Amino acid sequence: MFDPQKLLEQVLGGASGSGGKGGLSPDLLKGLAGGAAAGGLASILLGSKSGKKLAKTALKVGGTAALAGLAYKAYQTWQQNQSATAAPTSTDPQGTVFLPTAAAARDDLSLVLLRAMISAAKADGHIDAAEQQKIFTRLDTADLDTEAKAFVIDEMRKPLNIDAVVADATSPERAVEIYAASVLAIEADDPSEQAYLAMLAARLKLDPGLKATVEQETTKALA
Repeated sequence: MFDPQKLLEQVLGGASGSGGKGGLSPDLLKGLAGGAAAGGLASILLGSKSGKKLAKTALKVGGTAALAGLAYKAYQTWQQNQSATAAPTSTDPQGTVFLPTAAAARDDLSLVLLRAMISAAKADGHIDAAEQQKIFTRLDTADLDTEAKAFVIDEMRKPLNIDAVVADATSPERAVEIYAASVLAIEADDPSEQAYLAMLAARLKLDPGLKATVEQETTKALA
């Protein structure tokens, strides 16, 4: 079995295994910042537009831990807005549903978020059969082991299935993190992408205020 945490970190641009802020490696940064489809795992999986967006995000906030922190902060902010008497809680997602400490749980979460991000990347329909073949060709040059490449290829080949993404939301907290990962994965400047995110939020049963808070926190991370 490949390392799901490492693969997610590679997509997000963070330092694998780091609990704090990550960063893009020089090679990944060069590929993403230059918009070269052949450089950077995020640009390979999500397209150069989203890849460049994630490069910018990673430089600001890091990798997997940062994604967990973003979703965690959004969830807490929304909860506190629901009740003026809500007591402040920790800002560290470590050990919560957003960033479990157990290796197996972290692996499971990483797979869920990878699937969510790849699904979001399909929302505008740009990953057709021809684009898939280009992606598979470029994957051959990526720093991934055989099993990781097989996982990516399998996920890319699957038709867009929002039901599968929603089924992975086994808790309200995980639903928030899935939505945050999906928002990060695409620019949502296309009507089909906007419709996908709206449908995903509805299917995840996100409160409109919570949905907006996740999007606001994402905007802050990209600022």
